[in-house]
Amino acid sequence: MPNPALRFDPALLLKAQGSGLAMKAAIFDVDGVLTDGRIYIGAEGETVKAFSTLDGHGLKLLRQGGIEPLVITGRDSAALRRRVADLGLAHALYGVNDKLAAATGLLAALQLDWPDVAAIGDDWPDLPLLTRAAFACAPANAHAEVKAVAHHVTAASGGHGAAREFCDLLLMAGGRYAALLQGHLTSLDSL
Repeated sequence: MPNPALRFDPALLLKAQGSGLAMKAAIFDVDGVLTDGRIYIGAEGETVKAFSTLDGHGLKLLRQGGIEPLVITGRDSAALRRRVADLGLAHALYGVNDKLAAATGLLAALQLDWPDVAAIGDDWPDLPLLTRAAFACAPANAHAEVKAVAHHVTAASGGHGAAREFCDLLLMAGGRYAALLQGHLTSLDSL
């Protein structure tokens, strides 16, 4: 197998491992992370959002690598629910005003705690999660206050590969990236 082309700083990889050898869950905001933050509203009031296929595949890989993706978002829309369903994500909370309370409840239900959780967000409502997570990440286009608390700011912007970079980083830190890559080089039948 060829060596992975993707590289991260070793100190960053150690931080991204959390309290054990790998994170157990990763919390994702949606607008500004899984999308570019723009919201399109049609004449009938329907919401249209654009999602990156790179990010979507990253979320699938994260789950395959044993890290549970958790979506916690302040908005709710049919487009978002469709995307979450298409990706097979089991844990998503929509229309959340208090992200910390929502995350605390979800983590308790999953028997997880902050030392085993990473989070990615782009704006002030995400700050309570980012400051508690063992590893905090922000997209390149995040607000300055979010970037200030993040352990890593992605090279990519929200909706344009930031979530994939976060997923790849967590998988590499947990020692799962190379095996997943090898699986894709040989066969997608088992994925």
